[in-house]
Amino acid sequence: MYHTWMRYFTPRPVHHRLGLVCLGVGLQHGQLPTVGPRTLDHHVAVVISAGSGWYRGADGRRTSVTAPALIWLTPGVPHHYGPDPATGWDESFVDFTGPATATYTELGYIEPDRPVVPLADTAGARAAVGRITRAARRGNPLLEVETGAAVHELLVALRRARADTNADGDPVLTALARDAFQPLSVTEHAARHGMTPAELRTVVRRGAGCSPKDYLLGIRLGHAKELLATTDLPVAAVSRRVGYEDPAYFSRLFTRRVGLAPIRFREQQGRNVPGGWSNRVPDPEHPPTIAGTWT
Repeated sequence: MYHTWMRYFTPRPVHHRLGLVCLGVGLQHGQLPTVGPRTLDHHVAVVISAGSGWYRGADGRRTSVTAPALIWLTPGVPHHYGPDPATGWDESFVDFTGPATATYTELGYIEPDRPVVPLADTAGARAAVGRITRAARRGNPLLEVETGAAVHELLVALRRARADTNADGDPVLTALARDAFQPLSVTEHAARHGMTPAELRTVVRRGAGCSPKDYLLGIRLGHAKELLATTDLPVAAVSRRVGYEDPAYFSRLFTRRVGLAPIRFREQQGRNVPGGWSNRVPDPEHPPTIAGTWT
């Protein structure tokens, strides 16, 4: 015995230009029938929150699936899967497509080479699927945009929920962020962790979807923007504070990556707030107001 609910959508071409569109969503549980063998022309994230089963890909090899887990179905890849017939499983699935799938794959959020991914939990993914199911009501004029936005949330939630990812973040990434403003090379950062540069690249690529150099650059430029927008520090001083001893090099790097020179960025974004800048992140549920204060 099993229970199933599903809806399918046909977004217009204009919605595809948003990057991701949701093509369908489903919630199922029980002794479900097997799926396939089949091949799709789009992506599907199948989230297994309870139970167990199996998956078989193009190579014919059978892989056990034990909840909590994710099954990636990717375009052009033959697949065949199903729950154990005696126990069944609880499943939610989201079909999606769009040009942003290539970028999410490059960043490591979608893993065609790892179709079965153990998860630490499915709470975040189920919340995103829940937003899609609520948006799927008949006659919703915001259907395509709401469901597309929720697919972005789903991909982030699935990335965060991987069983091989520390919920507090990879310790190496945390340490790199802490030391990002020190004038250290990638080789020197690697040595601090007892790694070769190649090993550090593997860890950062797996955790952040980029090279160590780009990871550090993003943190440095983000802080540089904050200093330019909220202080009167000269560009040379900003450069030193974010780890660049040569302000000319910093200015060239900033301009190339941001699209504006540091001085021009300050002119556009400057909000000098002496005594008013805070490092405390406000509660998004209770943002600061005129009547309240936070420091």
